[in-house]
Amino acid sequence: MRRKSRYPARVTRALAFIFITVLIDAIGFGVVIPVFPQLIVKLSGQDLAHAAEVSGWIAFLYASIQFLMGPVIGGLSDRFGRRPVLLASLAAFSLDYVVMAFAPTLWWLVAARVIAGITGATFPTAYAYIADVTPPEKRGANFGVIGMAFGFGFIIGPALGGFVARFGTEVPFLVSAGLAMSNFLYGLFVLPESLPPPLRRKFEWRRANPVGALMRLKSAHPVVLMLAATVFVWTLSYQSLYSIWSYHGQLRYGWTPEQVGWSLAAVGVTGAIVQGFLGRKLIPRFGQRRIILLGIASAVAGYSTYALADQGWMVYVGIAISACQGLVFPCLQGLMSTEMAASEQGELQGAVASIQSLSAIIGPPLMTTVFARFSAADAPVRAPGAPFVVSLFFVGLTAVMFWRAHAGRRVVAAG
Repeated sequence: MRRKSRYPARVTRALAFIFITVLIDAIGFGVVIPVFPQLIVKLSGQDLAHAAEVSGWIAFLYASIQFLMGPVIGGLSDRFGRRPVLLASLAAFSLDYVVMAFAPTLWWLVAARVIAGITGATFPTAYAYIADVTPPEKRGANFGVIGMAFGFGFIIGPALGGFVARFGTEVPFLVSAGLAMSNFLYGLFVLPESLPPPLRRKFEWRRANPVGALMRLKSAHPVVLMLAATVFVWTLSYQSLYSIWSYHGQLRYGWTPEQVGWSLAAVGVTGAIVQGFLGRKLIPRFGQRRIILLGIASAVAGYSTYALADQGWMVYVGIAISACQGLVFPCLQGLMSTEMAASEQGELQGAVASIQSLSAIIGPPLMTTVFARFSAADAPVRAPGAPFVVSLFFVGLTAVMFWRAHAGRRVVAAG
């Protein structure tokens, strides 16, 4: 009985550590979103539509680096523990924001994104950390803690970024650099290690690459590979939100950076409520499969609204009705995590990070190109909401793939 009473307290402390780490990191990320379009316009000398394309290709490079480095970082966290990997990532992000703040040319901005891509291990390592301290049946709900932290970060970060942008384009980046360094110091003095040495595994280069990591899933965990493919398509569906949200709001509705920040804060509020509170009630009660289907239906409603909305206030309706889509990813993560051993959680999260990065390689250039083509002054059909129609296609494909993955999981369980 004593052991049972101590275990929840240990898990609660660990979740609190990770929540604060991800929260500060998400605030820093969200602060720069409202001003990123202006920075690219300033450095590239292009208009807003062309700047969106440049932004897409910068995101392409960042995702390409992360695609290659995800399994490496995951393997290193399985070998040396989660704590040192998290700390190295946070220190690199602090440097990245400083370089972006004072970038004299577009190429300096590109170099900063490469640095961040190499060490961008915060979220996958945080997922592995939670898997280390959480029983398998509770991982889906507890993975929502990261989504909740990211949601709160998006409440504070974009609103803060829109506010401080009035003092100069570089100010939000300096704020983000300070937050990342504060996060590093917090982790250095407070964050404990979650993976004890007996549970660590040897680092192997043959597994520390995207192909090797995915082949490992295929041979040892075929159900996980099917679910990972579902994650890939699902991640593609919401690339429109990350890629063109600021550009879409400013071009279609005439929003200022501050108004963009408030809209993203609304995304954060709904995400925090759903992932942090409702998810922890709904997932244990209804199961991860039903919640995934609910999230898919929510995404269909939301993207349809974004595509058709011709007034800014309608976007907030879309934000509200699409909130439950935030439960899909943690539930997929929970299903995959239960199939893996403790010594393989970092490898799993590294592989998932590569899969997400692969979607981010494909998604931003696709979404920003579609946006630029359909929002240009000389476009044959002017439809700035076209990227959200592309997202709807990927949501439908996610539903089909999840059904196939779930059928495969039942076959394996029956066998």
